[in-house]
Amino acid sequence: MTEITTSTGQTDPAVRGVWQSRGYGRLLRIGETGVDQFEIGDACYLPPRDTAGQTEMDSVSYRFFRMLPDGERAIMQLLRGDTNVVFDRLPAMPEICIEEAPTDPEFVAETFLDMFERHYAFFDRRPPDHETRAQRLRAAITPGMDDAALWDALASYMDGLSDSHTKLIGEVNGERRRVQDGLGETLPRMRASDGGETRWLIGLLGQTLESLGDSAHHTGRDRIVWGVIDGKVGYLQIFQMGGFTDRDDFGSDAWAEAELAEFDRIMDEAFDAFDGMDAVIVDLSNNRGGWDQIAKALPGRFTDEPYVGFTTQAQGSQLAPFPHVIEPADGPRFTGPVYALTSDVTVSGGELAMLALRQNPRVTQAGQTTRGAYSTPLAKRLPNGWLVELSNEVFAAPDGTVYEEFGLEPDIDLQPYPPSEPVAGHWKAVSALAELARQK
Repeated sequence: MTEITTSTGQTDPAVRGVWQSRGYGRLLRIGETGVDQFEIGDACYLPPRDTAGQTEMDSVSYRFFRMLPDGERAIMQLLRGDTNVVFDRLPAMPEICIEEAPTDPEFVAETFLDMFERHYAFFDRRPPDHETRAQRLRAAITPGMDDAALWDALASYMDGLSDSHTKLIGEVNGERRRVQDGLGETLPRMRASDGGETRWLIGLLGQTLESLGDSAHHTGRDRIVWGVIDGKVGYLQIFQMGGFTDRDDFGSDAWAEAELAEFDRIMDEAFDAFDGMDAVIVDLSNNRGGWDQIAKALPGRFTDEPYVGFTTQAQGSQLAPFPHVIEPADGPRFTGPVYALTSDVTVSGGELAMLALRQNPRVTQAGQTTRGAYSTPLAKRLPNGWLVELSNEVFAAPDGTVYEEFGLEPDIDLQPYPPSEPVAGHWKAVSALAELARQK
């Protein structure tokens, strides 16, 4: 892949022009010195931008491209190694495209509805359907309604989606607001508990480090814990697929290289220590997701042969599912029995890693069913600056099975975070797996 904008600040001449994505609702106008990203559907407009994005996915734009042989199509990526998005070259900007869109309630609402109708991939799994939701929203729209009423109307459309990757984010009368559902049972329960989520996580971490004793390593800016249980079973817990460095240039080549390098450094050290172990426990029970490249790098530590871990297909792209290949890691690997621990906290990149691990016959999933939210959020700006993120990519196992909404069910049923003992129960589940590994 080649960078769209070179080190001189100018764009690569090969990719200058107007490009429209297949799926995703993107139109790029690439000039000599920059890229303008339009939202395109029934309308086409250049959305208002803040100095910084409202979320990580809102903060990145298309940075890399690979021209296809005919020169009229190109593969573009937000992050190097990310999902391949096919763009078609257009002869000129479409006539419907405008620099600044109207911000009246009717236009904002219709644009919102168009985004969901075109791009949301899972109404079949999260009813009611789009038309039912759209009728409800349109009935709530009145000319001249204020921002608070408009917000409530848009939020009502999302009632019951139960999809943690689908959000509405914006500012209403100076107040920052966010609509998001589908967080499972454990997180809401712990956030409502005495001391909240922070106290729970501190308790879990302290228990884990104490149980691992002198073998414990807490590293990767607190995102990774590893050690050895009773000298026989390796233990690796990953809380997030990324964020291992303190770089703030998210999405850049330098950021990607640094993140992968730090992950590999930590894994090299851990897997050297795991050599000769009876088994390894991969604890994804509190993994909140992150960068797909890390989600694919982890299962590469447990195989000597490349294999397809999962596929992706974007709603409306009319492209075949794209296979994501798990490549064996260059560093030390473990090819003995593996037990992966999950819960309803396990989501997004954590679920992708688990889905890829499940294609390895030496891996056994234990714990509870995962959250069931896989799609990389598609971030789209409404004409008034509010942000919509929605699930437009269908992730599937190599056999075509889609686990969105339903999650990945374990082979061994354990409760890492039972309501009666949400801290102590976690290490009891880990200990049960370690005992099972020693018996085999």
